[in-house]
Amino acid sequence: MSRSKSSGRWMQEHFEDEYVKLAQAQGYRSRAVFKLKEIQEKDRFIKPGMSVLDLGAAPGGWSQWIRPILGKKSKLIALDILPMDPIDGVEFIQGDFREDSVWQMLNLILDEGGIDLVLSDMAPNMSGNKGVDQPNAMYLCELALDTAKALLTKGGAFLVKVFQGEGFEAFHREVQNHFEKVVIRKPKASRPRSNEVYILARGFK
Repeated sequence: MSRSKSSGRWMQEHFEDEYVKLAQAQGYRSRAVFKLKEIQEKDRFIKPGMSVLDLGAAPGGWSQWIRPILGKKSKLIALDILPMDPIDGVEFIQGDFREDSVWQMLNLILDEGGIDLVLSDMAPNMSGNKGVDQPNAMYLCELALDTAKALLTKGGAFLVKVFQGEGFEAFHREVQNHFEKVVIRKPKASRPRSNEVYILARGFK
């Protein structure tokens, strides 16, 4: 007996809610934590002592989750246009990282040091119009990659959320040009009907 579409959708919503409930139960700011957690469990790319930049950080779930992994002597900088409640040990910059003033603040915090890992869970406000949403999403990916290229130390890593569609293959190839090892991950916590995946790139050239 095949399940109806609506019951399939109900199952999906139910499981999505499971991650929301889990985040609430464990005191995390967002369900996105479980995506990062799953990629980390598979790839072990976040290591103690790393300097990390978290782009599109609000509400702060990713920064909140990786702070204990990094240990005290590391730098963790979160950046977003939106406000974010403070997190112990996380330096937060509110602003648009395309602006010079934000770059200056970032470089002040870095104080000549580089970044070992750039994270980007950025996504545009979705309108439901693919012809608008996909180019906007790819633009944010390009910005995140430009930031990674500007700030990463040799051998550094980059994790970015990308929506599969127009521009995806070209972006994937561009990432491969700059890193030794590139893999695509689709965590279980990503909504099944979403075309989002994560590109994890290691060994910045």
